[in-house]
Formats: sequence, C-alpha cells, structure tokens
Amino acid sequence: MKSLLLATGFAAANAKIMTIPLAKREMDLEEHFKTPRTAATLGATAGGEKDTIVINDFQDAQYIGEVSVGSPPQQLRVVYDTGSSNLWVNDQPVPWWRKLLPGAHQTYDHSKSSTYVANGTTFNIAYGSGPVAGFYSKDTVAIGDIGLTDYLFAEVNNTKGLGTMWLVGKLDGILGLGWDDISVDHVQTPLRALVNSGKLEEPAFAFYLGSGGAVGELVLGGVNSDHYTGDFAYTPVIDMVPGKKGYWTLAMDDIKMNGASITSCRKAIVDSGTSLLAVPDRKSVV
Repeated sequence: MKSLLLATGFAAANAKIMTIPLAKREMDLEEHFKTPRTAATLGATAGGEKDTIVINDFQDAQYIGEVSVGSPPQQLRVVYDTGSSNLWVNDQPVPWWRKLLPGAHQTYDHSKSSTYVANGTTFNIAYGSGPVAGFYSKDTVAIGDIGLTDYLFAEVNNTKGLGTMWLVGKLDGILGLGWDDISVDHVQTPLRALVNSGKLEEPAFAFYLGSGGAVGELVLGGVNSDHYTGDFAYTPVIDMVPGKKGYWTLAMDDIKMNGASITSCRKAIVDSGTSLLAVPDRKSVV
C-alpha cells in the first residue's frame, strides 16, 4: 500500500468524492541549506464525481493545499491539520516588498467580500509550534467544490508564537480536520460542516502525500484507488479522554528501540500537521 492516511467515523452523508491537490515546493541545494531548521508541528491543545485539492509539499514537512474564502473567492494556502479542529486565515497586511518574494503570505481581506459578516469575538489557539490570535468572522468558505455559507472561522492578526514556522512556511492559515471536542470555543469544525452539507459521497477522507516533487492530494468523501493497492486495515478511533473524541486517537501496543520498550504510553494520535514521530519516555507518562 502506498502512503495513505484514511480517516472515517462521521455520520453518513451522500454526494460525491472530491480530491484536493496538495502541491510540493521545490528547493535547490543552496536554498535547502540556507533555510532555518524547524519542526513543523501543529496539533492544537485545546456521489461519483471527483474534485481534487492539490497538496504542496514544503521540505517534506508542510503539505499545503488551497481553500477559498469570500465572494468573489480569495485563494489562500492552508495546512490541512488532523491535530486541530478550527479554520483560521491570515489577516496581517503583507509589505509590498515581501509580496515580490516567492511564496509570500497571502491575506484575506474581508472588505472585498460581499458575503462577509462581522463577528469580532476574540480567537486564541495554541499549537505545538506556538500560539496564534485574532478574531472570528463569517463568510462563504469553499473547500474543493463544496461551499459552506456563513461559516464561522478566524482571521489571525498575531502569528508571532509560530516563530520560524511562519517565517519560512508557505502557508496562509490552518484548516483543522480534527473532531468536535478539540474545537476552540466549540465552533463547528470544517469536517463537521462538510459532512453536514450532504455533499460528500461517504464520511471519509484520505491523504496521498507526494515526495520528490510529486503532487499529492487530499480526498474528501472517499479514497482514490489510483494511490493504493490491496485492502485497508481498519483501526478504531478511541476516546482521547473518557467520553471525548478530538484527536484521531488510536490504541498503541508499544514503541521499541533495539527490542526494548521505551514508553508506557498506549495511545497515539495521527497528526497530519507534523513531520515528527514523537513519544514520551517512561518518566514523562503519568
């Protein structure tokens, strides 16, 4: 089986499969060594026709696709992150000189959208890479071909907490694909909104992550048989804490090095927002 992440478990819906291209950013050797080293770690603490969302790969660490916000649509690049459950986009003005640089951040301008509805409630979220802050707004959000009207999301005007990740990353926001219970302020999650739209062929999504310059994709509403062979092995999603599902949490038997167990932790999460395999040692587990 090729590289594929499959996530299921929401209430049934019917309509179509969409595929969203995830494109990859190329770097020459000199640029690679000049780029500051950083762990791109997110994960918040709190019916027939196909449509493809391209996922771009930055250093095999950030896989980035597009989402559109507003009317007319403003195209923004987001990390599709299974370790969080909120959508936010950049609200910070980009200096004219920085717009001339490759991969400069894009900004959502609600004054240019006829479907924007002000909210203004404060928004704060913390990731493994640091916190961001801003305020809530409503507008039409399109993920692939599915339009979500009056969707509540955040405009972020403070990304200082992300540090180098924001400085070198080619993203304009983060779109969380986690479950309801880790949604900050209990906002309807993008995934829940997609399922409730009734426009997905089945309640499932899958990633195909390209490497070496290859284009990947995020499939919504099913899987793309072009990217795997054989059958899937299914693992139940379990509660992250009793009665709560937020992360895509799985039962884990063990992690061993040189044949010896290195942790007593027996749960793990599948997090598309990080390139790391991280595990607490025995002293860290409570």
